[in-house]
Amino acid sequence: MEIRVEGKDIEKAIRILKRKIQRDGIFRELKNRRFYEKPSLKKKRKQREALKRKRKSMASRSFSRPRPQTTR
Repeated sequence: MEIRVEGKDIEKAIRILKRKIQRDGIFRELKNRRFYEKPSLKKKRKQREALKRKRKSMASRSFSRPRPQTTR
């Protein structure tokens, strides 16, 4: 990964680097690999994360659809 610093704006380059690292998931990977994780626990964690993603997408879909109007 390469970030070019133009001029003397190093703070901007650091922000760009952080954004790229966050987008690539490097921080998450480092956090997960900090300690050994048993394969069974890793599998359970991945299933939990997948369920969380699915619930989140289902919730966002239900809010994006307009509800039919009912007359009373």
